[in-house]
Amino acid sequence: MPTRAAAAPAKAPAKKTATAASKPKLKPAAKKSAPAKKVAAKSAGKPALKKPYPPIAKGATAAKTAAKRAAAPLPKVSKPKQKLVRDSFTMPRADFDLIAALKERLLSLRVFVKKSELLRAGLHALTGLDDAKLASTMKGLTPLKPGRPKNSD
Repeated sequence: MPTRAAAAPAKAPAKKTATAASKPKLKPAAKKSAPAKKVAAKSAGKPALKKPYPPIAKGATAAKTAAKRAAAPLPKVSKPKQKLVRDSFTMPRADFDLIAALKERLLSLRVFVKKSELLRAGLHALTGLDDAKLASTMKGLTPLKPGRPKNSD
């Protein structure tokens, strides 16, 4: 009978080696999680954030830092950008030629302008007119048909 008892433990270690063979696959994963636990345990005792600014010194150095802060230029405050609108319009050839003539006149005065700048200046000039003068200026324009002109060059 002692032989059976000796045979039984021999079978049991064989089963353990089979499970032991599968355990090394799990051990690397266990090793990876163990350092994370150690890091978490180490960082638990330390403060989470550092102070963003160094402490203010007292005495003569405090006066120097205050002078540096006062001498530092203030940040520039920029105006908010205006939203631009793109549009198209139709005008008679004679009015278009007026734009070209005004541009050449301004070039002789050594002022370079674009068509859009010239039209904007015209709007500002019309704004400055009194009501009677504005109405008479607008009545002097020839009315145009709405829509795009036909391609007849």
